[in-house]
Amino acid sequence: MSAVWTQVSKALEEHGIDFRIGMGGDRALADCTVMCLAGDMRTTVAEMGRMSRDQVVMVRIDEDTKNALDDWVETGAVKSRSQAAALFMREGIKVRSGELEQLREALDDFGQAKQRLEERARQVIGDIPDTDATS
Repeated sequence: MSAVWTQVSKALEEHGIDFRIGMGGDRALADCTVMCLAGDMRTTVAEMGRMSRDQVVMVRIDEDTKNALDDWVETGAVKSRSQAAALFMREGIKVRSGELEQLREALDDFGQAKQRLEERARQVIGDIPDTDATS
């Protein structure tokens, strides 16, 4: 693994970036994230071609984003705005997977706290009627 870090460090230094400064306690760079991404999206496009895209998500986007999606369609790299949007959502989720994992952990903590609250409420007031069933 150190060989990979050596290569990454060299490549960053060639672009005038010394990420080791942030590792030395420089608070200004503490929020810096270094990511290694593939040079193209062939893998993601290939993965998407093997998976069914049967979930529908409606989103509102600005005109610049719509134009960018249309540009991708026009190049022939993707077949539709929908495929382009799905591709970039998938790539964005990959890039932000660390933050998403932190949020998932917080959601798990919240779910456990909610469960403890419900158990305590049952101890205090007895069975709680299922409000979803009556509405």
